[in-house]
Amino acid sequence: MSEEITVVALLKAKLGAEEKVAQAMVACIKPSRAESTNSQYVPNRDLDDPQTFVFVERWASRKALQDHMETPHFKTLAAELNTLLEAPIQLHILQPLPGA
Repeated sequence: MSEEITVVALLKAKLGAEEKVAQAMVACIKPSRAESTNSQYVPNRDLDDPQTFVFVERWASRKALQDHMETPHFKTLAAELNTLLEAPIQLHILQPLPGA
């Protein structure tokens, strides 16, 4: 079985902070996609709830995700989001079921 993982991160912006959250997420796209262990990095906004944002990411392994979380661009994103979110980020680390 491949070690590749899919990450889904759900973020809920404070009311009025939606654009700042969006800008912080977009700023992290280019450097994250440049990481050799990343094959997908897509921030999304929920069309029915503009305060809700979702990252969908693919990494070569859990270690690759951990390494990503130690990069300067991720640490900058985390620091910026710290005061802009209503609740902690909900992080789901996924792997397909066998045969999927």
